[in-house]
Amino acid sequence: MIPEHKIQEVLDRVDIVSLVSRHVELKKAGREFKGRCPFHQEKTPSFYVVPEKRFYFCHGCRASGDAVSFIQRYLGKTFQDAVRDLAQEAGIDLEAAQDPGLKERQQVKEATDFAAEHFRGLLWHEDEGRAARAYLASRGVSEEVAQSFGLGWAPAEWSLLADRFQKNGMLEWGLKAGLVSKRNSGEGCIDFFRSRLMVPIRAPEGRPIAFGGRLVAAEDGPKYLNSRESRLYNKSETLFGMDQARDAIHKRKTAVLVEGYFDCIGLHQVGVRHAVALCSTNLTAGHLQVLKRAEARDLVLLLDGDSAGLAAVERLAGPLLAAGAPTRVALLPQGDDPDVFARREGTDGVERLLEGAQPLTSYLFATLLPAGKQASFEEKMAALERLKPVTSQVPPGLTRSALISALAGHFGWMPAQIESSIQYKPPPTPKPAVASPYPNAVPAQAVPRPVPKPQAERPPPESEALYVAAILRDSRLLARDTFRVCDELSHMGLRMVLAQATSGRGLEEALFEASEVVKRTLLEAGRRLSPGGMELETEFVLACRDIMKKRIDERLVYIKRATEQTQGAFDLTEETRLLLSERKELLALRKRVLDELSPASSPTGTKGPMQPV
Repeated sequence: MIPEHKIQEVLDRVDIVSLVSRHVELKKAGREFKGRCPFHQEKTPSFYVVPEKRFYFCHGCRASGDAVSFIQRYLGKTFQDAVRDLAQEAGIDLEAAQDPGLKERQQVKEATDFAAEHFRGLLWHEDEGRAARAYLASRGVSEEVAQSFGLGWAPAEWSLLADRFQKNGMLEWGLKAGLVSKRNSGEGCIDFFRSRLMVPIRAPEGRPIAFGGRLVAAEDGPKYLNSRESRLYNKSETLFGMDQARDAIHKRKTAVLVEGYFDCIGLHQVGVRHAVALCSTNLTAGHLQVLKRAEARDLVLLLDGDSAGLAAVERLAGPLLAAGAPTRVALLPQGDDPDVFARREGTDGVERLLEGAQPLTSYLFATLLPAGKQASFEEKMAALERLKPVTSQVPPGLTRSALISALAGHFGWMPAQIESSIQYKPPPTPKPAVASPYPNAVPAQAVPRPVPKPQAERPPPESEALYVAAILRDSRLLARDTFRVCDELSHMGLRMVLAQATSGRGLEEALFEASEVVKRTLLEAGRRLSPGGMELETEFVLACRDIMKKRIDERLVYIKRATEQTQGAFDLTEETRLLLSERKELLALRKRVLDELSPASSPTGTKGPMQPV
C-alpha cells in the first residue's frame, strides 16, 4: 500500500503538461493548455490541461482528473502501477514505503526486459533466427508486424540466456522471473525456453511482463510453453495484444477476443487492430476490468469454427453473463481458426463476420438446442445439462431472472421449472476472521501485514467514503456511475482501496491494506448504509451527486476569482473568454448532475433496474 503522502508527493512533482504532451498535442491558451481529447474523437479541441491545479478536463466527454488518473485511463494501468511509474520518472523513492516484494518486482521487470531484447536480437540474426523467420513467413506474419509485437527466438542451446544473465549479474533475477531454472544435477542454470519462437506478453503500455513460446524445428516438449506467474505477471489480469489494440478499442468501443496469440497477431496483420487474446483458458473479472479501462463497451468472441470453439463459448459464457458484459459471438466456418480465416478473407471478410455476430445467449440457445420448443424431452435435458455450468455462475438478480426467462421461452418450459434444476453456486469463500460490513471477503490473515502508515493522515471526505463503501457493499453500483465519479475522488487512500477491490482482489484484502484512518472511515460509512436494494442505490446516487457538485463548485470559484477583474465585455482576453465559456458549460453540467442524480431520477425510478458490472 502506497501511503497518501507519497502519492501526493508524486502529484506535486510531476509536470502534468509535460506528461500529457507525450500523448496529446497541446497549445497554450492563457494559463491553460488545450488540444484534441485522447479519450474520444473530436475535430475541435475541447481538452484542457490546467498546470496551476494539476488536472485535465474535457468539455466534450467530461473526462477529468490528475496525472495518475490520466495514466490509468490512457494506458489502461492500475492505480498502483500508475503511481509507481510516475514516481520512478520523478525520482521519488517509494521502496521504503512499499511491501518487501517491490524490490523483487523491479528485478523481475529488468530481467524480463533483458530477455525480451535477447530473444528479439536472435530472431533477426542472419543465421540463428532463420528457422523462426521461416515459420513466421508460413503463418503470413510480415516483418513489420513481427517487429511491432516484439517477437523473438530462443535457440536450442541449453544455457544461452542463463549465461548472459550470469555475466551481467542478473542470474537471481532471471530465476525469480522464471526465465531460467537450476540444473537437476550439478551447478548452474538452464534456459526455460529453448527452440521456441518467443511471443512477449506485454502490459498495456508495451513493457514485456512474460512470454509465450511456440515450439519450432524441434519435437521435444509441448507446442506452447508459457511463463509462470510472477510479481510482474498475473495471467488472470492480462490480455495479450492490449498494448497494440488499446487505441483501436478506445475508438471503436469494441474488443475482439480470441484464444491464441497467433490468432490475435493474424487479425492485426490484416488490420483488425482491436483484437486481444487470453493468456489462459479462463476469463476472469480481472480481464473484464482491463477491457473496461480500455472503454470496451462491446465484446465479440471470435473462436474456432469447430467443437472446440463451441466448448470455448460455453466456458467463457458464465463469467460474461455474470458480469453483465454485452457480448456477441462471430461464427467462423467449420474447420477455420481466426488466423487462417483472416489470411484467406482479409480485412473485409473479418469485418463482415464481426458485423454478423450473434448475441451470446442467442448463439448458445441455437447451438445447444437448435429445434427449440420442438425438440424432444431428451434433447432438452441434454442441452440443459450443458447449460448448467453457465447459468450456475450467474448470481440472483435481474440478469439471472432475464436469462432464465429467455431460456424457458426457448425450451417451452416454465421459468420456475428451470430455476429449480439450475441452482446458483457462489464461488467458495472462507469465512472472514473478523466481522465486516462487506460480504464475500477474503480473510484478513491471508494478506501480508503492510508497512506502518504515517499517523498524521487526513480522513476521507464523507461523501467519498459513502461512495466507496457502497461499491464495496455491491460492486454492481459501478454501472450507475454515469458521471465517472471514480475519477473525481480526491482522497488517495480511497482511490487505492477502490482500485484494488475492483481489480479482482478480495474486498477484505483491500480493506486490510488500507490505513487505519481509511479503514475506520469506511467501516463507519458501511454501518450507515442500507443493506442493499433500492435504498442502497439511492444512497449511492446521492453520494455521486455530492462529489460531482463539490468538484464543479470548486472549479466555478476558481473561474470567478480569475475573471472578476475583467472591466467590460470589450476588454476580454482570450483566456477570459475561454474561462467564461467553461463557466457556462459547468453550470449546465451542474444542472444536469442535480437533475439526473436526484432521488426522484435514481436508478430505481426512470433509468431501469441495476445491471451487474
